[in-house]
Amino acid sequence: MLAEIITIGDELLIGQVIDTNSAWMAEQLNRIGIKVHQITSISDNQDHILRTLHEASGRARLILITGGLGPTKDDITKQTLCKYFETSLIFSEEAYKNVGKLFSARGVAVTEINRLQAMVPANCKVIPNSNGTAPCMWFEKEGVVYVSMPGVPFEMKGIMEEEIIPRLLGSQEKVIIHRTILTEGAGESFLATLIEPWEDSLPPFIKLAYLPQPGMVRLRLTAYGTDRDALQLAVNKAEKELHTYAGKYIFGFDDDTMESLVGRLLREKGKTLSTAESCTGGNIAQLITSIAGSSDYFKGSIVAYSNEIKENFLDVPHQILVDCGAVSEQTVLAMAGGIKQRFGTDYAIAVSGIAGPGGGTAEKPVGTTWIAIATPAGTIARKFLLGDHRGRNIRKASVAALNMLRRNLMEEI
Repeated sequence: MLAEIITIGDELLIGQVIDTNSAWMAEQLNRIGIKVHQITSISDNQDHILRTLHEASGRARLILITGGLGPTKDDITKQTLCKYFETSLIFSEEAYKNVGKLFSARGVAVTEINRLQAMVPANCKVIPNSNGTAPCMWFEKEGVVYVSMPGVPFEMKGIMEEEIIPRLLGSQEKVIIHRTILTEGAGESFLATLIEPWEDSLPPFIKLAYLPQPGMVRLRLTAYGTDRDALQLAVNKAEKELHTYAGKYIFGFDDDTMESLVGRLLREKGKTLSTAESCTGGNIAQLITSIAGSSDYFKGSIVAYSNEIKENFLDVPHQILVDCGAVSEQTVLAMAGGIKQRFGTDYAIAVSGIAGPGGGTAEKPVGTTWIAIATPAGTIARKFLLGDHRGRNIRKASVAALNMLRRNLMEEI
């Protein structure tokens, strides 16, 4: 089954609100074997909505619509759906009971404007909305299913999980299986060349997508078919064969993150970590502490942005800063050793670089970054040339630093 997602709202088109609904719905549909053919965001305009619904019906058998179901005059989706399905609004006792239940729980009476939420197109099936007053509406026309839901994300998600997905599951014959392999240390073009023989050998029912982002490249395998077990075996076999070509760059799978993997290793080994950051400005510490329970292994960080802080708080010798500069192997080695000793941790990360867009020289261009890892066995450092975009450089340096630590922890197991 092919699906199309339509999100309605002027706020989406002027950049006031980011459309997170579509990405979430597409992910849920893919998990149950429904392929999303197109995603469209449109204005609160009746002609625009009608035209889009008509066009979508020629491409997809399932059309999911969000937005424009509120009680105010600018919410026109219900009236437009009446015109599209050649019907009129009627009062739904079922929808009104839901409105009354929610208002009663809040200790307030239903207002006349909220009573309008119980008006629905006569030929729709009302789907319960346990998180809000706007009803979900299910239509069927000429073999196409239309589902209109509120645009409020937590309301839409509740309806999808509780009502829509269970209904759709019963009608699915096709199976889609995804497996995402996470890589670090190789750019997209280099990786594509490296694994080309493996990619060419994939069976026709398995497709490969390259999903690059700062600091890593995700390789997503997608298998289509009717036999889930056979598809899973084929995906597992392809994944195993990929290690022959790119094993040194693979660090995780699916929803893994570098920070969660590092945290897991530190916890398993009973070790602690601290960070000393210059160009990353605390981003590495933020990634580490984004993991619940990171206080088990992370003691803290110093953002040593100036040479004064590097010298006075991390014990970087003044002469190193004079002779070698803040962005140097000698400086990050001293930073890592200084934070490790000051915080009394087993491991430490130190980073210093030129994030950009200014500050580079012929000898040290923008993107030059030194990263050091202090371990119980000693301290190591590596130089990276990351590029000329400040935001991407911070992200790349953070991921590279965590991966250096991950590799060191893995080698000691």
